[in-house]
Amino acid sequence: MSNTDKSPLDKAGTTPEKIAILGTGVAAMTSAFYLTDQPDWQEKYDITIYQMGWRAGGKGASGVNSEYGQRIEEHGLHIWFGFYNNAFKTIQGAYNYLDRPEGAALRTWQDAFKPHSYIALEEYIKKDWETWAIDFPTNDLIPGTAEESISLLGFLSSAFSWVKGAIDELEPHLVSSNSEGIKQWLAQRSKEIGKELHSIEHATLHLKTLIDALPKPPSDHDNSALDTIFDLFKKFKELPPLILNPILNEDANIRHLFIVADLGLTIITGMIEDDVFIKGFDVINNYDYREWLIKHGANVKFTANSVAVRGFYDLAFAYEGGDTEKPNIEAGTMLRSFLRISLSYRGAIMWKMQAGMGDTIFAPFYQALMKRGVKFEFFNKVEELIPNGNTISTIKLTKQVNLKKGLKQYDPFVKVQGHCSAQETQPLECWPSKPNYDQLDPAQADLLQKYKVNLESLWSDWATIYRDYSGRPLPEITLEKGVDFDKIIFGISIASLEHLCPKLLEKSEPLRRTAEKVKTVVTQAYQVWNNVTLEGLGWAHYPPTEPGSATVNPVLSGFVEPFDTWASMDQLICREDWPAHHQPQNIAYFCNVMPMASFPPASDYSFPAECAEMAKQNAMTNLTEDIYNLWPEVAKKGEFNWDILVDIHNKEGKARFDSQYWRANIDPSERYVQSVTNSTQYRLATDESGFENLYLTGDWIKTGLNVGCVEAATMAGMQTSRAICGYPEIIYGESDFK
Repeated sequence: MSNTDKSPLDKAGTTPEKIAILGTGVAAMTSAFYLTDQPDWQEKYDITIYQMGWRAGGKGASGVNSEYGQRIEEHGLHIWFGFYNNAFKTIQGAYNYLDRPEGAALRTWQDAFKPHSYIALEEYIKKDWETWAIDFPTNDLIPGTAEESISLLGFLSSAFSWVKGAIDELEPHLVSSNSEGIKQWLAQRSKEIGKELHSIEHATLHLKTLIDALPKPPSDHDNSALDTIFDLFKKFKELPPLILNPILNEDANIRHLFIVADLGLTIITGMIEDDVFIKGFDVINNYDYREWLIKHGANVKFTANSVAVRGFYDLAFAYEGGDTEKPNIEAGTMLRSFLRISLSYRGAIMWKMQAGMGDTIFAPFYQALMKRGVKFEFFNKVEELIPNGNTISTIKLTKQVNLKKGLKQYDPFVKVQGHCSAQETQPLECWPSKPNYDQLDPAQADLLQKYKVNLESLWSDWATIYRDYSGRPLPEITLEKGVDFDKIIFGISIASLEHLCPKLLEKSEPLRRTAEKVKTVVTQAYQVWNNVTLEGLGWAHYPPTEPGSATVNPVLSGFVEPFDTWASMDQLICREDWPAHHQPQNIAYFCNVMPMASFPPASDYSFPAECAEMAKQNAMTNLTEDIYNLWPEVAKKGEFNWDILVDIHNKEGKARFDSQYWRANIDPSERYVQSVTNSTQYRLATDESGFENLYLTGDWIKTGLNVGCVEAATMAGMQTSRAICGYPEIIYGESDFK
């Protein structure tokens, strides 16, 4: 019997437990997916999901804009890493459950994701930007299909191979630049370790033998082998600096090898010295990552401040208050993520979605959950959770909009045909960038469009507009415990706690500390659609094996502020539906943090427009003042060729930018969750809110990864489901490598 065939009563005639899920981000949807992933789930639970506005996805939501060729508009750049084992397993489950028919767009998860291995880092050397192009090797592994396959000591061995490769490549340069110094180094090390070392290769092989002989896992009582390895690694750290600093400035290849070797050796020796192999990564979370590297001897100029380090700060938006002069991320949390990203990926280091995140991820989630019998209530804005003792007794909501008369269920999608494959004969169901007004109460729909109301904003003036028009407030909805819900899954991001849960924060000290200590940051993003190809922009940095290939469109980090990250997203062109005479040849995404010290009250309705204008001006400055470093064919210092921007309104000059897309992610549910120094200890597990019927979920709870990303959000949702129903039993990566 299928899930949808189940009776709302179990065999004993008891009423299923009612679960209210607030929000539709990755964690919330994941929790619902696993709660309903058992054949008898409807005998146990009655699940309703409440969502403000018209679409699912939280800060991963996207929309297609019908005014501009059904183009995809995102909160920022979303790309999955190959180590996202839980996230891939979950979305594969959704696609498999839907079993889309032949001819369907994005029929399988393999259609929805394609591997990506090409990453570019921007180095600022001698007052100029240089590109460090890296084509990561691929493997035959499939993400989401295996258990944890490597131990912490396994990472030590892998990291050693990584360092050894760099030293092997450096050796000819080392010998040619200082052969006598190398001989002296080998002779001295031979005396210290009591073993004759004939060459650098011989020395590294000896080190590998010691690593292979380590007990697995090591313990506090048996770490003498680690001490020996630590001593020898410390000796190896003396080797690369034999190259003079001027050579590092002049020769990019040597500089990159030096950074890789020095970074790897610093990480390994630091982990051994600080007992990370024994006590886990969190033991060093009292240090900022860069601070920790310097503490353990990383070259300050070329390693600690290199783009190889800075790029990870950019990736994690790890800047206090959005100030790029204040980098801050826990050393252990960053190191755990760094090792997973670089050493445990499956298939490829990255996987690019082949449509908007909303349509690749949240549409399948929504469709699978609807098919299983989960109820969705769109246009329901959560206002406050009210406690009674140690339980939540009331949820207050505002009904933002009524559906038109006679319509019982809101259909959130629009259909976009696209032109990706002749085999795709059916259009893709996509979330629109605005509500489907034709399904709403006509009078309210007219007002929403007339005043360009944003139903997803904390600073929305919709309640005032509606009251002025109708003479009455928007209707309030009160959900009561025991009537409308028994349990609550709070799937709204942490920055919303102060707005939605003030009484909870007064009663629960752990929840209050979490809200104070786990920080968030505003991000900004813009997208441009170009009528010239990537090559036409002047980008010329490709892996030598595949010049110009669509598979190597760059994902770039470490660039100039205020937009340090850029990705060419040409794979999305065929998903959009532009007029033939306005067909883009390239799509570029940019994103970064946005400085924001404080936020005005919700009554300051002008605040979103002011922030959006700041993001727009930052984007235009980026194009006129900085992009020439990456796109030399269409820009030079102080100038940008605005004619390359696709504009269906055919404006001239800078005005063509008005037809592009930009945003400031200022809303509490949109802000990126950070991992500032000493904050992980204040994260709570899903059932540690202090209220017996309230479950927390999101990438801000304690997951074992503890950093803002899709994988952490997925792990949180799985943890929430497990706390309620015991399933899934295994969540990969929630404990440190053993």
